[in-house]
Amino acid sequence: MPTPPTHDAADTPRSAPSRRKVLGAMAVAVPAATLTTLSSAETAAADSLPAAADPLPGGGDLGPNVLVFDPSTPGIQGKLDEIFARQESAQFGTGRYQLFFKPGSYQGLNAQIGFYTSIAGLGLSPDDTTFHGDVTVDAGWFEGNATQNFWRSVENLALIPVSGTNRWAVSQAAPFRRMHIRGGLNLAPAGYGWASGGYIADSRIDGTVGPYSQQQWYTRDSSVGGWLNAVWNMVFSGVQGAPAQSFPDPPYTTLATTPLSREKPFLYLDGADYRVFLPELRTNSSGTTWGNGTPRGQSLPLSDFYVVKEGATAATINAALEQGLHLLLTPGIYHLDQTIEVRHANTVVLGLGYATLIPDNGVTALRVADVDGVRLAGILVDAGQANSETLVEVGQQGASANHSANPITVQDLFIRIGGAGPGKATTSLVVNSRHTIIDHTWIWRADHGDGVGWETNRADYGLVVNGADVLATGLFVEHFNKYDVQWFGERGRTIFFQSEKAYDAPNQAAIDNNGQKGFAAYRVGDSVNTHEGWGLGNYCYYNVDPTIIQGHGFAAPNKPGVKFHHLLVVSLGGAGQYEHVINNIGAPTSGSDTIPSTVVSYP
Repeated sequence: MPTPPTHDAADTPRSAPSRRKVLGAMAVAVPAATLTTLSSAETAAADSLPAAADPLPGGGDLGPNVLVFDPSTPGIQGKLDEIFARQESAQFGTGRYQLFFKPGSYQGLNAQIGFYTSIAGLGLSPDDTTFHGDVTVDAGWFEGNATQNFWRSVENLALIPVSGTNRWAVSQAAPFRRMHIRGGLNLAPAGYGWASGGYIADSRIDGTVGPYSQQQWYTRDSSVGGWLNAVWNMVFSGVQGAPAQSFPDPPYTTLATTPLSREKPFLYLDGADYRVFLPELRTNSSGTTWGNGTPRGQSLPLSDFYVVKEGATAATINAALEQGLHLLLTPGIYHLDQTIEVRHANTVVLGLGYATLIPDNGVTALRVADVDGVRLAGILVDAGQANSETLVEVGQQGASANHSANPITVQDLFIRIGGAGPGKATTSLVVNSRHTIIDHTWIWRADHGDGVGWETNRADYGLVVNGADVLATGLFVEHFNKYDVQWFGERGRTIFFQSEKAYDAPNQAAIDNNGQKGFAAYRVGDSVNTHEGWGLGNYCYYNVDPTIIQGHGFAAPNKPGVKFHHLLVVSLGGAGQYEHVINNIGAPTSGSDTIPSTVVSYP
């Protein structure tokens, strides 16, 4: 998150059972009138959930922090304003909210979206739920600076903006998915202050997208009516109407298609019943999955899900998983005294409203077995005070099963070490399973907030990929004490990477790497023979010791099969400098001009 210089053990998977139909399909009644939080009595009731050995029902209501509106609901704007007032500046607060809108037409709304707030339509298509109005993110709370507009999302709506252009001025962890903007889209805050986003997928913008001050952006499998400008790194894959490839001037990286994609699962209404839609896997995809008839994929009833609410224990969650239920994590904060174990193929773990997992006592928060088709989506993992060796693991060490026909997908997974309080983790995300698709993640060792310091929120590695044939689309990993990304699996691919080195390194010696000046942000292991990346950027802002020299942003073996396209490094305001871009290739940065040094192709 570029900040202005003024601111500072293996489990053996077993065959997946058929999904239980416990108590039948349940219609879900969710009140839209009153915004509530868990009382002490409700918390006590949650603690009395069935023991791990007891049967658990699927389905049920969606909890107190999910609000569902329809066009006849009175006082919608007032409720939106009330939630925004709570969440506008609550960067490390405990509020979590999911706002759903039933299909229909809504007149004159301006849904301002603050921290830990997700808004979504409940149709099968975005055009089923239309706002004659806006879904707005601006940066008034931070004096017009949008570089800390994190942890918010919008999905599955059509917007007809009042002014003709909707404003979505965000930075990391703010996905914009499955949207139809019948007008333009402005990605900068009012006054065009700093911004450091962002991610768009499966969306159609009829008008022009104006990123203006956005430093980098990734857009996947969408269509745009035009694109105005670029700052450092704009990447497109499978985007109809995208600008032609022209890196580094202007810095557009454009791929006609995305090699593999499978859109994020989403909740929708089928009559009066809630269901979860699972979009199908696409190969060499381009454009949206919707707008040409019924979307292709699988639909699951809510009775196949254990609806997890605040107060649920890890033991109860694991009992539900062992029964063969999927998980729907409602908005809230979940402390875990043991690892959530996803062992069955095709399990869906879907979070709403930035549902947050916090591992206590140094456990791993979430572990997925090496099985087909698991989908993790919409989850925030906060490191606990006791160091966890890993926070999320996909597949056990040495996993080798072929998942090419039905890969594991990891989408909108956000990991945070520090910021909301002290936290430590040696490695945030480890991917051992082959063919995994990592589609949009922000893995962040905090540079501001509570519990922040070179050793206070120690976290050596962000992402480690050991599995072969892994694809990352929209990879954001920042501020780790050592390597942000290490990639050891063969035939890995990354489309768009954004990273910063840790701001708070106390001196040059603290980042010494066996005689090299610092750890690369993105390292490909020496034994790897085939790897490819497009549109990768790394920045430094060594504000504690601005004299630090970073040897390079990227490290990779010099082999014909290891290829990079469109790399850049940037010194932010001259606080630290780079000697090279990748290995010993690329010009050094210099002075305080904040001008990127680029490499168009490697080797």
